[in-house]
Amino acid sequence: MKRCVIVGGAPIENYDRIKGYLRDDDFIIYCDCGLKHRERLEVKPDLIVGDFDSYEKSKLGGISINMENATATDEDSSEVIELCPVKDDTDTSHAVTVALERGFADFLLVGMTGRRMDHTLGNVYILHRLDELNKKALMADDYSEMSIVNRETVSIDDSMPFFSLINITGKASGITIKNAKYPLENGEIVQIHNDLGVSNEVLPGMMASISVKEGKLLLIRDIVG
Repeated sequence: MKRCVIVGGAPIENYDRIKGYLRDDDFIIYCDCGLKHRERLEVKPDLIVGDFDSYEKSKLGGISINMENATATDEDSSEVIELCPVKDDTDTSHAVTVALERGFADFLLVGMTGRRMDHTLGNVYILHRLDELNKKALMADDYSEMSIVNRETVSIDDSMPFFSLINITGKASGITIKNAKYPLENGEIVQIHNDLGVSNEVLPGMMASISVKEGKLLLIRDIVG
């Protein structure tokens, strides 16, 4: 099945980098003001989701949507779902829910991290939510990419050599890191003391591996250390 790409409204400066993650057959969802990235990303939306409190509906192509959760079509033949501004989830979280309902199991999240720390942290935990549902997910921004390490051993090359492992769920044990500057054997990282997993590096020319026996970790890979 196609991968679902969800575009949020956080700043993107290096559009060429983000475009490098995109595939021709991706299903693209723009969330509200994430539409500001449409021109620079050069990909049309298959679906637009939002309450339009941060993006003018008039820019959708003259479509007037008067009902909550109504659907319509804009000038790019894109489906539009308008949400009520007073709701229990964010536009991005709702977009994820819609994508899950439509059967997507592979996600790329962009435009998710930036000036709004509340939205940034909320979006990071979407990775945890998707992992709990056994879905594949990657979050990418101008400088890094994030994913969850849980049930399967993860291998990373030295194309983005700097990485950190952060516990965002409580306790992770049986952590093994190989072929890295700071290897680890059967270690433990708890949520209130993440120092052990911060700022590691794949050895040059090697493929590092990370495994966790119990719990899960947020893997953050950075362009620079």
